[in-house]
Amino acid sequence: MKLSIKSLTGFAAAVSVAGGMLAVSTAAQAETINIRIASGHPPTVVYAGLMKNFFQPELKKAIESKTDHTVNFIEGYSGSIVKVFDTFEGVQNGVVDVGGFCYCFEASKLPMHAFQIMLPFGTMDPVQSVGAAAEIYEQYPSLAERFQGFDQTLLAIIGDGGYNLGTNFEWKTLDDLKGHKILGAGLNLNWMSQAGVGIVPVTDGLPGWYQKIKTGVAEGGIMFPSAWGKTFGLWEVGKFYTTIGFGSITWHGLTVNNRYWDRLPADAKPIFQEVAARFQTLTGSANKAGYEKDMAWLKENITVSELPADVRLGWAKGLSAWPQQHANELEEKGFPAKKILNSYLNAAEKQGYEWPVRYVVK
Repeated sequence: MKLSIKSLTGFAAAVSVAGGMLAVSTAAQAETINIRIASGHPPTVVYAGLMKNFFQPELKKAIESKTDHTVNFIEGYSGSIVKVFDTFEGVQNGVVDVGGFCYCFEASKLPMHAFQIMLPFGTMDPVQSVGAAAEIYEQYPSLAERFQGFDQTLLAIIGDGGYNLGTNFEWKTLDDLKGHKILGAGLNLNWMSQAGVGIVPVTDGLPGWYQKIKTGVAEGGIMFPSAWGKTFGLWEVGKFYTTIGFGSITWHGLTVNNRYWDRLPADAKPIFQEVAARFQTLTGSANKAGYEKDMAWLKENITVSELPADVRLGWAKGLSAWPQQHANELEEKGFPAKKILNSYLNAAEKQGYEWPVRYVVK
């Protein structure tokens, strides 16, 4: 499912935004549109690669073919302008005009946007993940509107590949993980800590994982196969990868600084939105296409195991109380967590997914 221009990518038109970093006069006057675009991740990460190799050229081609404007990009990938932890603030402060980042690093500012994380063992199909998440953004406009409070507009939501578990030790049952230090991006570490077996959670951004596992600060991490393989080389320090099926999570976003957006030529804005909509859809299909290829590469280079279905089911049952607990915490802070989680459970099923444990959130 793709969000229409009237929905997610249409928030730029539906919500009044102000300010700008680009000196532009009127839509009728030809301008050179300079776009500072950045991510803390390198282009070898799927979504950052799609920013560089799809969003940028498609946006340039569309604007230059449909208007008299020309487009010039100033790139800042691999943390060269903003790191993974501060891309959100970089867009907010106008250090960059357009940024791609994970909500996982903004738990205090975007606590409701990781709603898929709160329902572990969801669909491993990134197309389903993006489609179901898009439906929730349509049902709850407050999710996109929240970015306005941080001086930016959400252009697209971004899906990831399916999450599994890579380690530097072999294991077969959940109890085998007791006492081991496992990396994650924040909220998804609850899949470990809430399992009730004594797994030690470790938080860090993906670029720092290799060194942490190499030095023993951590012994593994929750990660999709592309990053465990050639992208970050984690397979060199973690020779075991277990397909668990935690789920494909749509919890990255592509945003634009409001002051920049406000001063763009009027005829360029709908083009931004249209290309962003296509980019959003592609984050699902590209990750889906790459998953089997990345898994095949890992199988040729390290030990890949599949978690037995009964162990996976037991793990899911062990986490069944956590969605309610986390929803209660968010409700106390004023977020409609219970409605959103229940809506997502339904949305995933509409995409064709059958939950191993049908979580109950009252």
